[in-house]
Amino acid sequence: MSNEFTYRITTTRFDENYSPSEKSRTTTNFANLARGEHRQQNLRRTLSMIDHRFNDLARRDNPTGDRYSVELEIVSAELQFNSKGADHRFPLIEVLDMQIVDRDTGVRIPGIVGNNFSSYVRDFDFSVRLPAVNEGRSEFIVPGDFGDLHGKLFQHFLNSEAYRERFEVDPVICISVSTSGTYRRTGHHHPTLGVEYQQDDYSLTDEYFRKMGLQVRYFLPPGGVAPLAFYFRGDLLSDYTDLQLIGTVSVMETFQRIYRPEIYNATSPAAEIYRPTLEQKDYSPTPIIYDRAERSQLAKKQGKYTEDHLVEPHRELLEQWAARYPVLVG
Repeated sequence: MSNEFTYRITTTRFDENYSPSEKSRTTTNFANLARGEHRQQNLRRTLSMIDHRFNDLARRDNPTGDRYSVELEIVSAELQFNSKGADHRFPLIEVLDMQIVDRDTGVRIPGIVGNNFSSYVRDFDFSVRLPAVNEGRSEFIVPGDFGDLHGKLFQHFLNSEAYRERFEVDPVICISVSTSGTYRRTGHHHPTLGVEYQQDDYSLTDEYFRKMGLQVRYFLPPGGVAPLAFYFRGDLLSDYTDLQLIGTVSVMETFQRIYRPEIYNATSPAAEIYRPTLEQKDYSPTPIIYDRAERSQLAKKQGKYTEDHLVEPHRELLEQWAARYPVLVG
């Protein structure tokens, strides 16, 4: 193996029988749901919520509201490289991919990969490096190169043979809006994604994703109560079909309702000027068990794992590779 980075992709079916493997990132939302005595009930209810939301948005030629179902796979990407005369593998990212099943015709429609994006290197950046840089400081700072390595690795992966052989379109990463931001409703309304919002200023997460080559737009889908942040490269509104966009909304809004119900299961929808907060009291929790505290703790552990098994032992190689790999900023 040469010193160039390559990638290996594996997939795991995400259904009511899913059980996280030993190699799976335990901070991923799907792994969090699939542990404990309520695991199968959690998964069954989550998948039912996704299907219900999909059919709620895909109303055309769907009079009974049950024409479509969504099937999900966990996509795991390993980084492969040679260092100090030995071959190495390191888990890079995990995302969800989907197939949309039309029950009327039997046709299976590829969705958009990128749901529930998670990354070991991002855990390191936010849970290890950033706290270390700010330890003992009176004012919070962000290093100028923060996110550079992660951004280059992500873009390199998207341009790799492994990704292009498996996926026909670029990913869309959909996450919660930032609780530190203020969002203002615009006059633009998309028939599938809904009302567009704009943020007064970019968040740290927005800047981090920008180094991954991704730009961001915010939409409040029809029937939803809070905007979602969509990170993409290319043209979000023309590169994907309505059903593909509906798939992304139905999956990610469901997960947001589960682990951020204060925002996405609030009783009242977002106003014209919207400031999301986890201190909201007027909301309905879902019956699905999700451990937010555990997720935060494990992010620190997995960030430390990245430091110990990738960043520190292979620092020189990573720096040399990053220095010669160009990055396209979104």
